[in-house]
Amino acid sequence: MFANSLNVRPLFEEAGPAREECSLGTLFDRSPLERATAGQIVFFEGDRALHVFAIREGNLRICRQLHDGRRVVTGFLTKGDIVGVSFKNRYLYSAEVLDDVAFQRQTRVAFEKQLLARPDLRPVLLSQLCDEVAAAQDQMVLLSCKSAEERLCSFLLARLQKSTTEGCEPNVVNLPMTRLDIADYLGLTIETVSRTVTKLAGQGILSAGRRHEILVLKKSALVQRAGEDEADVDDSLDDTARYYHH
Repeated sequence: MFANSLNVRPLFEEAGPAREECSLGTLFDRSPLERATAGQIVFFEGDRALHVFAIREGNLRICRQLHDGRRVVTGFLTKGDIVGVSFKNRYLYSAEVLDDVAFQRQTRVAFEKQLLARPDLRPVLLSQLCDEVAAAQDQMVLLSCKSAEERLCSFLLARLQKSTTEGCEPNVVNLPMTRLDIADYLGLTIETVSRTVTKLAGQGILSAGRRHEILVLKKSALVQRAGEDEADVDDSLDDTARYYHH
């Protein structure tokens, strides 16, 4: 996989012709647009890795199944992400649809041939692989060193940054996934996630927004609870009432 919620840079963006020329998304331009609805599976863990997919709309959940039947969510993908690239013959995870998704696909063989014919895109691919390694390292730190509250706050901060880059209103965290998905991603129980959200709301740090949204009322406090560097906090974002409209 080429992205997760901790460290995502879109593989293609609508940023004008000059930007498109150096985008991996251009490799899918001739592929038909396909659609899937919530609950559908794009591919299963262990399936032969025959295709690569470019997400144009919507959200996917990436997960693996443990031998004892437990599920581990390893990331969330959205518009601009590439999914299904594998250096093995089989997919290492399952890709499941969270909401209405539009995507394009092409065979792995065709994808690799196009990369060989486009040397200008090879650094882009390498950059994405480096981002993926960095994201995996961030996730290891999150799961091994942070408390339940720190994990959730770090997750919400990462989603807040992503929501902002997607054009959402300031301080609005877009959460297309369920709380169970969040729990499985953070290595927590759903009860712990719900209890921590309630606690942060009671302290005036968070507030409920529209469906699948949470409002961050005090970003600086959220950063402190996450154990992150406060130097990156924009205090002007703490006044949510100025920006958010129901």
